[in-house]
Amino acid sequence: MKEQLTKQLEVYARWKALMIRNIKSYQEWLVKQGMNEAEDDLRIFEVIDSLSSDQLTVAFVAEFSRGKTELINAIFFADYQRRLLPSAAGRTTMCPTELFFDRDANQAYVRLLPIETRSEETTIAEYKQEPTYWNTITLDVNNPDAMVETFKEIVKVKNVSVNEAKRLGLYLEEHEFQDLSEVEVPVWRHALVSFPHPMLKQGLVILDTPGLNALGNEPELTMEMIPQAQAVLFILAADTGVTRSDQEMWKHHITPYVNSANTGILVALNKIDTLWDELKDEATVAANIQSQCVSTAKQLNIKEEKVFPVSAQKGLLSKIKHDDNLLERSGLPSLEAYISKEILPSKQSIVRENLLNKIGARIESTKELLTGRYEAAKEQLKELQSLSGKNTDVILQLMNKARESQAVYKQNVENFQTSRHVLSQQVKAVLDTLSLESFDKIISKARNEMVDSWTTKGMKLGMKFFFDNSKQVIDQVAWQADKSNEIVRAIYQRFKDDHNIDVRPELFTTKKYVAQLERLYREAEAFRNSPVTTMTEQSFVVKKFFVQLVSHARNILFQAHQDAENWAKNVMKPLANRIKERKQQLEQHLESLQKIKASREKLDEKIHELEGMCSNLTKQITTIDAILRAINIPLPELMAAQSKADSKVAV
Repeated sequence: MKEQLTKQLEVYARWKALMIRNIKSYQEWLVKQGMNEAEDDLRIFEVIDSLSSDQLTVAFVAEFSRGKTELINAIFFADYQRRLLPSAAGRTTMCPTELFFDRDANQAYVRLLPIETRSEETTIAEYKQEPTYWNTITLDVNNPDAMVETFKEIVKVKNVSVNEAKRLGLYLEEHEFQDLSEVEVPVWRHALVSFPHPMLKQGLVILDTPGLNALGNEPELTMEMIPQAQAVLFILAADTGVTRSDQEMWKHHITPYVNSANTGILVALNKIDTLWDELKDEATVAANIQSQCVSTAKQLNIKEEKVFPVSAQKGLLSKIKHDDNLLERSGLPSLEAYISKEILPSKQSIVRENLLNKIGARIESTKELLTGRYEAAKEQLKELQSLSGKNTDVILQLMNKARESQAVYKQNVENFQTSRHVLSQQVKAVLDTLSLESFDKIISKARNEMVDSWTTKGMKLGMKFFFDNSKQVIDQVAWQADKSNEIVRAIYQRFKDDHNIDVRPELFTTKKYVAQLERLYREAEAFRNSPVTTMTEQSFVVKKFFVQLVSHARNILFQAHQDAENWAKNVMKPLANRIKERKQQLEQHLESLQKIKASREKLDEKIHELEGMCSNLTKQITTIDAILRAINIPLPELMAAQSKADSKVAV
């Protein structure tokens, strides 16, 4: 799989490089034509930056002792001929760990965020912007033994007082039934590992997460990191089946993404070697494993083909010993093939959709503008070609017709300005509804209710109040946005009916924000109903709720406000550009007729000019079409083309 995935990542990287070149060429073309604007430049910069920093994230999620880290070692790091990441019986992954390649760093490193930062009102994402808060250890990539020792630092634990554990939100339900003076906690809250592994250099990011309690304690994991992953691999153990804690983790943290178009969910039924029995024939063993897979799929309510029976330990061993038979029996090849063939094409689709959302409408608008110019030029050309041998009266008739068209057009442009004013008033209603000042009042009231509450029930009601009111805000915005869209459609339709200006407006939709808030609401429900929340100090729960959940909801509203403002600035531009273009065409057409009336020699000159214009516009439209085609090339097609090219080179 590594070879296949590496090759796919290379093709995908070339596709992104092609997109960057095409988009830069498009920007240069806009500048040359005098059609670029500040908003265009900003969007293009954002798209190029997004493509340059794009990553493929695979998240490994499991309860403790499921062999999760061993599976990461087996799939990605067997080349090191050892267990690179700490993997042993019991709890090994004590803090979430991200493995990636930092192109801006001079050397490989391990950065560790102290567990004490949990008491601060700062998110992990914010801490990532400040390296000074992290303990940094240089990683010697030329010494695998030294790397293994360095990685052991990630799983270190220490004992703290019960009060300190409560302050950090790490006093759990299980501790309540033990007579403890101290509680064992991880030394580190989060780990960042950067080193130049070939697949990491191609943009692969691996997220290794701890068990259920850690996911409950760090809502940012389930709100930010896991949803951003293109693949989530949920690991179970064949010797235990689906336990209650597995079910809890699946229900609260994985189920929301099972039907997501952005995240592929797979289940690895690990440790199938515990079902291998030398006293039974292979067919019976295989039937037992298949039965376990069917049962797992039924319990998790997913398709059977999404459950992969594997033995990470035997898979790693087989790769180290180059034992192909054992590797096949470990089940790893099937899982690896699925990751290679299914996940990356899905990732490309997401990137393509984002690209089209950002500048696709602008490129389409450019194509429509060029097509409009071409059609107008062809119409004028046809009209002028028909004038050969005609008398002056015919030209005068055409001039009168052109002046009448100008008068009608001028009146419609005045109506257009009036309609824009009506739209601006409606957009103001949208922006007022999204006002952060109003939203902050909801936040303040929810915080007061939670802080003043003396019961867990009252505190949870405060959380519910916040999200119910947040949903009401978005519902109101959706209603206002629909009214705005109706006005936009009417304006565009009028110019299509009266002047055959066929431009598709970009409508404002709240679907993205509704989906984000609904996902956040599900996370809040899990947080509210979690035993961890019930057993944690109230002040810490309130702090976590506001730092991780409420601040995220506020960011969603802020982004919606920003997007609505940008939409309002740009929604009329495609039509305004076409209106301006048509006005210039009408003026030029009348001017041409006047020159032809004054001198018949100008007729042939103008015909020749229009023929050249049509030829040039055809080339420009072809260029824009090529950009759009390149954006929409699916990865499997690129892979097939690359394989064909590789075959020719081999011959």
